[in-house]
Amino acid sequence: RIRAAGRKVWAMGGLKEVQGRRYLQRPSALELFLDGGRTAFFNFPGDRGDVGDAFKTLVRLRRRKNLRRHFLFDGGRELARGALTDDWVNRRITNLEYLMALNTVAGRSYNDLTQYPVVPWVLADYSSDSIDLSDPLVYRDLSRPIGAQTEERREKLRERYDNFVDDTIPPFHYGTHYSTCGYVMWYLIRMEPFAAAGVNLQGGRFDCPDRLFWSVADAYKNCTTTMNDVKELTPEWYFCPEFLLNKNKFDLGETQGRGRVDDVALPPWANGSADEFIRVNRQALESEHVSANIHHWIDLVFGFKQKGDAAAEATNTYYFLTYEGAVDMDAITDPVVKASMEAQIADYGQTPHQLFRKPHPPRK
Repeated sequence: RIRAAGRKVWAMGGLKEVQGRRYLQRPSALELFLDGGRTAFFNFPGDRGDVGDAFKTLVRLRRRKNLRRHFLFDGGRELARGALTDDWVNRRITNLEYLMALNTVAGRSYNDLTQYPVVPWVLADYSSDSIDLSDPLVYRDLSRPIGAQTEERREKLRERYDNFVDDTIPPFHYGTHYSTCGYVMWYLIRMEPFAAAGVNLQGGRFDCPDRLFWSVADAYKNCTTTMNDVKELTPEWYFCPEFLLNKNKFDLGETQGRGRVDDVALPPWANGSADEFIRVNRQALESEHVSANIHHWIDLVFGFKQKGDAAAEATNTYYFLTYEGAVDMDAITDPVVKASMEAQIADYGQTPHQLFRKPHPPRK
């Protein structure tokens, strides 16, 4: 990469892959994958043809037969061509590797906080002194959304869905989403660049201390017992202990009843170690129990239970603006209305591109 006159210039020979991306529900962006694991995300907010022209120009200039390129493609077909699902079913890749591949193919990106990669909570026990990962009772139910883990919650969600009446908005179970830019910053507030983004969102200061992420157990409890919190996780929960530690010594303030906010409070079985928490959490993700059940969660987030009657039956429907194709942003000519709609999409979250129309196969 060469810096010149305020610009960033990458050597074309280092370009390995080009992916078409959505940005705020418009097919207007490209993500470039370069040598050394570097990436770059570009949104073209003008005419829809601009992104297509940029894609064609990059492909023409690269002139490399093994350049991987996908422009607004069908993610399910790409999975079939790449044999990713077969690799996972036959245990040639790990659960985390497969989940990250699905996120990439479905348009999720580390470069877009509104479509950050999403992974599931897998454990449900954050209060025991020790944990036995061979015990099915320590795991959440992966066949149901995180917001519908108990029958009591499911009954309330069904009641909300059945009683919702609006001439323009379809009924939904959840008025919030399992992945939004706000949730990403909430989880990762102790690390940059998320700390700076969070401070910017709050007008130059960290959020109220009582609203910050302070406890793993408390976060899980809220996601499974309250109607307005259904957050799943970010990938960092399975490989990055630093997000749990206030190594930057940010002044996160003092709560009304729990003292100062600093490192995240961990479950007793982690023995006060962020490294141990990540190790056990990752071991749980790769456990036989999760391997035998995570295809159900894939059905909910990336698969046939994401939309339609199957989603309604699974208590898995969200506010309509979170879904791809729910609104044609280019057809909105009023700039005030368009800006309002974009703000809602950014705030409510975005459901990934649907990759599977049939039940996902289990792991062998």
